[in-house]
Amino acid sequence: MTPERLYEILNRYAESQGIQLNKNKEYVMEILAGLLTNEARYGYRSCPCRLASGRKEEDADIICPCVYRDPDIKEFGSCYCRLYVSREWNDGTIPHVRVPERRPRRD
Repeated sequence: MTPERLYEILNRYAESQGIQLNKNKEYVMEILAGLLTNEARYGYRSCPCRLASGRKEEDADIICPCVYRDPDIKEFGSCYCRLYVSREWNDGTIPHVRVPERRPRRD
């Protein structure tokens, strides 16, 4: 799969969820390339903004879309890696703030 094809798929998916992809398409394409790299490396699309273990069961919470996406968007207008965002975030009607990491530390 190419980043361009994944963009088409995820754009439709985001719309079906009432959210959007970040309007900065160049940035989004970098994130998508990272997702595809992780898929080739690990066999699943772990978030490229987080460190994956390479063990799917341990990384289930960070397989895109991660379990933190919806609470992040609800509270901050974007997910941790800013791939998925609210309409208001894309429109600039809410501030773009740094989303804190919700994933518990794994030592």
